[in-house]
Amino acid sequence: MTPPQGSRAQLEFGGPLGAAALMLLLPVTMFHLLLVARSGPARLLGPPPYLPGLEELWSPWALLLCLTWLGLQAALYLLPARKVAEGQELKDKSRLRYPINGFQALVLTALLVGLGVSAGLPLSELPEMLLPLAFAATLTAFIFSLLLYLKALVAPASALAPGGNSGNLIYDFFLGRELNPRICSFDFKYFCELRPGLIGWVLINLALLMQEAELRGSPSLAMWLVNGFQLLYVGDALWYEEAVLTTMDIIHDGFGFMLAFGDLAWVPFTYSLQAQFLLYHPQPLGWPLASFICLINAVGYYIFRGANSQKNTFRKNPSDPRVADLETISTATGRRLLVSGWWGMVRHPNYLGDLIMALAWSLPCGVSHLLPYFYFVYFTALLVHREDRDERQCLQKYGLAWREYCQRVPYRIVPYVY
Repeated sequence: MTPPQGSRAQLEFGGPLGAAALMLLLPVTMFHLLLVARSGPARLLGPPPYLPGLEELWSPWALLLCLTWLGLQAALYLLPARKVAEGQELKDKSRLRYPINGFQALVLTALLVGLGVSAGLPLSELPEMLLPLAFAATLTAFIFSLLLYLKALVAPASALAPGGNSGNLIYDFFLGRELNPRICSFDFKYFCELRPGLIGWVLINLALLMQEAELRGSPSLAMWLVNGFQLLYVGDALWYEEAVLTTMDIIHDGFGFMLAFGDLAWVPFTYSLQAQFLLYHPQPLGWPLASFICLINAVGYYIFRGANSQKNTFRKNPSDPRVADLETISTATGRRLLVSGWWGMVRHPNYLGDLIMALAWSLPCGVSHLLPYFYFVYFTALLVHREDRDERQCLQKYGLAWREYCQRVPYRIVPYVY
């Protein structure tokens, strides 16, 4: 019998057909971007310069490097943490515990990479391996998702995710059946959410910067900006790692192919697109324009960090002096909704800051090509879809209080626009 939560009315991403299409479309898009970024025309909407054969995609060394990277990050995850945090209350009224040591993992990784480079590690050769590495990461994500699906078959009902148990194999494989798959205290979803993909993104950016320095004598100002902006973003995510415990990915979505592929392959190989583009298509950038782009990124970061910090402070302690004077709306669940401060400007001010930063990451690449702006376009679509999912969940959870909040704060992401 199909579980109630799997009813067609509640299926997301277009149901089984949409899930199947995304499992094909996402890897194809990732490889398309990798191929066109290094091509002369660099046309986002045109065909790739060629179709790589299996001999170019498959490399046992790339698979070994991918697995070694995952092993290293898993080992760093298991190190003593500066803090252990509790997650949200689960169906069985329990709370899982999570190590907060992501920033520590970033710093230790940087030290290890620095030691490796000083000892002769050819990091600048990494960009030449992006295709086989992306193929290895995709293969790893598929196999990992299959193992997660099989593990969920023997998981208790209380451990299953709200939406990944429709009874349709393809849909459940994509969305993920188990909410928090673990072996002992090792939480696979939490580990993958921020560690291997985000830190891998920074590493790929650094390798691209180093290869540009070898090709042209020094990294370009545009490459420095892209690396600096994105390092700040990753460092922020890992420094405030505890905040991920209240996100939709952790508290609602199961861990299946959608998140596994996104974390392990999509993030490091598509989010580094601007740096990939700059390596093969250098762009002149003067200091006046660079300063203006830095200002745009700073504004985006200020909104992003201010909104997230305000929300997290309020959730931890509504009586905190920093948020005690903010206006709120009471809900039937006993929680209160912020209706002033950042969250009185738009319903998702953190998304607004995210989008402004995404634009700043693309601007160093100039305006002659659409390709570097793929991330901005994709991320806009992602956040609009994510916001719509969040709206429906909040309406179901808070009812009339959420309707009142929407009336008080009519704009979702961009004031006076959307």
